[in-house]
Amino acid sequence: MDNVRVIEVKRSIFESNDLDADKLRQELKESKTFLLNLMSSPGSGKTTTLTRTIEMLKDKYRIGVMEADIDSDVDARTIASTGVKAIQLHTGGMCHLDADMTRQGIRELDVSDIDFAVLENVGNLVCPAEFDTGSTKNAMILSVPEGDDKPLKYPLMFSICDVVLINKIDVIPYFDFDLEKCKENILYRNPKAKIIPICAKTGEGMEEWAAWLSNQIDENIKYIKNIQK
Repeated sequence: MDNVRVIEVKRSIFESNDLDADKLRQELKESKTFLLNLMSSPGSGKTTTLTRTIEMLKDKYRIGVMEADIDSDVDARTIASTGVKAIQLHTGGMCHLDADMTRQGIRELDVSDIDFAVLENVGNLVCPAEFDTGSTKNAMILSVPEGDDKPLKYPLMFSICDVVLINKIDVIPYFDFDLEKCKENILYRNPKAKIIPICAKTGEGMEEWAAWLSNQIDENIKYIKNIQK
């Protein structure tokens, strides 16, 4: 676990990040890789959720993880301990990744033998939402201690996500948090969002999350096979 590679990624200079993101999505299709962009605030339980997700899916899919942070390799070491391929991306002070920075990580991760790749984005609810990374799907984690009003305060983040995990539901009794109101606020921003309440620590709700994710990966694989015929 002491040999985790640290990759220094630089901010890309492109006239249109969206165009580059579309190119990356096409490249990922050609390599038959599903890329999940996982976002959240610091301390929401992102790495814990990801670790449990890996344990549930690693026997079905070949998994690789890119851990993005301003500094340190703490999260990559944690993920590597699960036995999957993991690299750390240092953003050099940037609070997000864009499509080209993601491509640099994909290149170093080497997805030739990976079905399911995860980009654990830099922890905040603002910058990561502004840049299309080229991912197949976007997911975010909102933890109970953050409050049920976050979808109203950070509209872009919630509007771009295909799925929202409401984590740490085991502590709802100790916080002024209305689960139904939170769901209502999320759907107000994004009527198409899939909402899954979970507790990554206890495992509650994780089966539903793993099933949703597995279905998305399988659908992606079927789509790729169909267009390649």
